[in-house]
Amino acid sequence: MGTAAPGRCLLVRGRRRVGKSRLIEAFVGTQTAPTLFFTASRQGDAELGHFAGEAARSTLPGATLFEGLALADWDAALRLLHAALPDDRVSIVVIDEFPYLLEGRRDVEATFQKQWDRLLSRKPVLLLLIGSDLAVMEALNTHGRAFYQRGSEFVVRPLSPVETGAIVDSPSAADAFDAYLVSGGMPLVCRDWPRGASLWEFLSQSLSDETSALVVSAHRTLSAEVPEQYSAGAVLRAIGNGERTFANIARASGLAGSSLSVALETLIQKRIVAKDVPLSTKPSRESRYRIRDPYLRFWLTFVEGSMPEIERGRGDRVVDRIRASWSSWRGAAVEPVVREAIRRLAPLDGLPQADAVGGYWTRSNDPEVDIIGGDREPVARVIHFAGSVKWRDEAAFEQTDLHRLAALVARVPGASPETPLLVVSRSGVRARGMACALGPEELLEAWR
Repeated sequence: MGTAAPGRCLLVRGRRRVGKSRLIEAFVGTQTAPTLFFTASRQGDAELGHFAGEAARSTLPGATLFEGLALADWDAALRLLHAALPDDRVSIVVIDEFPYLLEGRRDVEATFQKQWDRLLSRKPVLLLLIGSDLAVMEALNTHGRAFYQRGSEFVVRPLSPVETGAIVDSPSAADAFDAYLVSGGMPLVCRDWPRGASLWEFLSQSLSDETSALVVSAHRTLSAEVPEQYSAGAVLRAIGNGERTFANIARASGLAGSSLSVALETLIQKRIVAKDVPLSTKPSRESRYRIRDPYLRFWLTFVEGSMPEIERGRGDRVVDRIRASWSSWRGAAVEPVVREAIRRLAPLDGLPQADAVGGYWTRSNDPEVDIIGGDREPVARVIHFAGSVKWRDEAAFEQTDLHRLAALVARVPGASPETPLLVVSRSGVRARGMACALGPEELLEAWR
């Protein structure tokens, strides 16, 4: 592609239902440029007919070229698209759910690259390729792929804890984290949250409505993204219900060996599941798996199995069950969020710089340390600090908690009694001797 080519391509990616399409539609709505907006839908060869129909209904100057036309392949479709684009002014072409066109068809990617280089980029067109399959969209712009360096990347992320708290009008930083752990920063879920309402008011309202965004969004996402042919759904439910080791997931899902490995790898590639390993100066095989998205984690734990009650109007029972286990669930769910905050805040006053932030555990969970800061991962050369997360509603982090942390850290490979200690507490600290202490307000600064 020549450097003088006026065309531009943007590769837009983000998790499903995060608002990518709405964002692009809002952008297109502010423009006067001729536009084609096409959404792929896993219809195989029928996609060409749908594309021709949308092109014929578009505002492109040559839209009539597509009327009543049966396209032979994507090569023909893109050549005709080139003819339909204006030469003298900017136009916009949006292809939503682009990864659907590539499923089992790598030739389609090569066709887009060829026609972009030869024809489309030579016109003043903005080509927006949108996708929810993060792995596919990331791979498009990697070395060795046909579309490498043809497009700039744009990532649409969920709302941060700060943004979530602002939208739902959380009364405190701690409440903002609660809202984030339930909503995952998903705009549709946050939009349903009455401004200033408490967590329990929101849950009572949402779980009394079987069509609320909190109830339905995860189901729609999983239906589109989780391939049942690999039994990935059963594996996801097992992890969502608290199983984190390979053996326990196998027991809960009914899968084992290579079948389970394939399902886990599929979920990891789709950025739905994360695989964590202990961070220390000693290699470990004690991998653990978790759901990446806080909202999906919440939904799998509390909502999916409760759908029959929600559908018959007994969301109040679901809320009661959430109340009963909220403290323990939240304590585990907030740990990855805290680690991400520490990565963003680094370097922290009183602590050495750490390029890797994780946790440490053994098979028996003795010891288990919430936060480990090291110089690299998965095997560190140096442990820079270690810490504990106590996310309790009323109880502060006490001196006894600090003594217990110090005793555990001394047993982490690479750590020592001199390793600086970090304390993270939801409800304050009543201890002395740590190198650094963080509360909800300080953690929120990571996203400001």
